[in-house]
Amino acid sequence: MARRNRDDDLLLEEDELTAAFLGDDDLMAPVDQGQPQAAAPVADEWEEDEAVPGQLAVDVYETREKLVVKARTAGVNKHDLDVSISDNQLTIRGTLSAGSDDGVENYFLQECYWGEFSRTIALPVPVKEEEIEAMLKDGVLTISFGKVKQDTIKKIQVL
Repeated sequence: MARRNRDDDLLLEEDELTAAFLGDDDLMAPVDQGQPQAAAPVADEWEEDEAVPGQLAVDVYETREKLVVKARTAGVNKHDLDVSISDNQLTIRGTLSAGSDDGVENYFLQECYWGEFSRTIALPVPVKEEEIEAMLKDGVLTISFGKVKQDTIKKIQVL
């Protein structure tokens, strides 16, 4: 549910902001104001073996000749990345390892995501699948695609 501030700028409530960030459509569903709402799960109630892959943040932009996808992958080894394309959809998968937690007795704060991540993106323009370059440098994965040139608008004669 959205609320407005004095300047009529749209603000998202915490659950909606979380849903928007995580891509959870169920959390973005309208809330029935007449019904009591279940409390959000507390960290202690989460199942530890619940496998939910993290979602990778990306930037997608184009230049005159290329479509470019950039993703923050700091801490990921290039051998732990799986990048593929099929039907004009790009998929990036990988694993972010936190290293050894053997001596940890108690976390006071744990905000970093560790484990598997995955992101599939429908590419906004047709690309040449034979002209793809992927480079991992300084924790940023950059994937460049040659764009398929679109013909200018063609006039169709009606008979």
